[in-house]
Parts: sequence; structure tokens; C-alpha cells
Amino acid sequence: MTVSKIFAAVSGIAILVGAAWSVSGSNAQATSKTQAAPPTEEAAIAPAQQPKPQAKPTSVAPAPQAPQVQLSTPVARGPVTHLPIPRYVSLKGGKGNARRGPSLSHRIDWVFTHPGMPLRVTAEFGHWRRVEDSEGQGGWIHYTLLSGVRHVIVTQDMVDLHARPDEKAEVTAKAQIGAIARLGACNHDWCEIEGGGADGWLPKADLWGVDPDETRD
Repeated sequence: MTVSKIFAAVSGIAILVGAAWSVSGSNAQATSKTQAAPPTEEAAIAPAQQPKPQAKPTSVAPAPQAPQVQLSTPVARGPVTHLPIPRYVSLKGGKGNARRGPSLSHRIDWVFTHPGMPLRVTAEFGHWRRVEDSEGQGGWIHYTLLSGVRHVIVTQDMVDLHARPDEKAEVTAKAQIGAIARLGACNHDWCEIEGGGADGWLPKADLWGVDPDETRD
């Protein structure tokens, strides 16, 4: 091989080696630049966009409940007697004129003719009381014609009177509807009545002239 050919071959190898080194160096620099590049704005914000850990709810002890207070309804009272309104009374004699207003100058609207008839007082004015019977009839009547002795009217026909406030107790008598009897003791469900020579207990629901929640000794 001639000297010129050997020199040419060596020069070619050197060029190839130089080209390879140049490419390798460029790749290394590119890799180095990529690794050394500063973080972008997106990369810096990304951690802030991650959901924050949720705080565990703290258990709150229930507030103590206020004690329940049962309020009783105030009882209305008459301006004259200061007795409860409404309340029950009875007709003292055998006749009582019920007038349209609280004076003798007012016309008579109704006449009560049964001694002991139970009446309900709904208003007061001076010496006059506005009353009504079991059918809602009535008017203003002078207080001297009324009595505080309590009577009732039987509202069911042929109702049994018992020896004790118990439906299984002995039956002592029977009462007709409309019968007027004197009122005795009452519990929450039963009342004792007396009239016509007989007495006994019957359900309070079969009477007019006593309140449903009224008790008497």
C-alpha cells in the first residue's frame, strides 16, 4: 500500500471519530441542559392544586335540654264575684226569667220552670248573671234566683246507676233522659247522683252540668 493511500485511510478514520465525538458531545450537552432546566411555572403550582387533607370533624356534645314546663291555662274569673267563668249553678225556685239584658227593663226571652235545673254562668254584670241551659237557651237572670247547689241532667235514656264507680258493680237504679238529680262526688270518669229516692254512680259522659276534668269529694 502506498503512503498516500495509508494517509487517506487514517484521515477518514479520524473524521469518523470526530463526527461521532461531535454527535455524542451534543447529546451529552442536550441531556445536561435538560436535566439542569429550572422547573416551569406549572410544576411549581402543581403541588398547590393537590387536595388538602380534610380536617376531621370534631364531635360536639349535645346541648343539655331545657326542662319541659307545662303551663296551665289561666282561669277566667267574673268581674263581680271573682268566681270562675264559666261555672255551673242551679235554679233556686220553680221559676226564673231570663232577659235579653242585665236589667228589669229588658224583655224576657226565656223562662226556666224546673227547680234545681243546672245552668252555666257565662258572664256577670252587677246583680245579674248571664246563663244558659243544656240546649244553649237562656239570658240574663237575677242572682237571687240562682243557687250554688249543684245539679245535673241525665243525657242518656235508661242509663244504669251503679253502687260503685265501676261498670261491673251492682246496678242500683235506672235514670231517664232529662232527669234532674243532685250532684255528689266525682272522679275523672264517674259521678254520683241522687234523685227520686235513688242514688248511684254513672259515667260522667252521660251527664250535663259537670266539666269533663272536674273532680269532687
